[in-house]
Amino acid sequence: MTELDWSTPAGLAAIKEHLASRIEGWQPPVAWAVAITPATSDPEWDLPHVNAPGGSHGLAAVVLASVLRHDGSTATVDVSPEQLAAAVEGLEPAQACTTVEHPNLAVWRGLLAEVEGNPARELVAVFVADLDDPVSSDVDGQLRALFSDLHPRT
Repeated sequence: MTELDWSTPAGLAAIKEHLASRIEGWQPPVAWAVAITPATSDPEWDLPHVNAPGGSHGLAAVVLASVLRHDGSTATVDVSPEQLAAAVEGLEPAQACTTVEHPNLAVWRGLLAEVEGNPARELVAVFVADLDDPVSSDVDGQLRALFSDLHPRT
């Protein structure tokens, strides 16, 4: 890919496809999020932004998966602050496209600030390839519960 056009939705879609083609076995998740352990004794994870089924969040998922070397399959993957910073750096050029919002980028920056302020907090990425896949962790179950009413199983 010689010319990357980060300034248009079509350009972002082409970049997403290019990056996805570089991940062996890539499958776009139907839902995903980056979660952080709570700052209190509450057992629930903080999920500041959930990419729910039906959303248009493909580029951010591919950028994060590229950094984590993950294929998009259902899993809960530990994320170091350095990995999340690399994902932020990889997604930042997408801000050139002002016709779409970039909620994952904004949330990732906030999560980095949270971890910097409290290094004991941990980050994970939760990918759900198929809603019928077994739940991969407690935070995966928490994520799916957020949108289970929107997409009930039959």
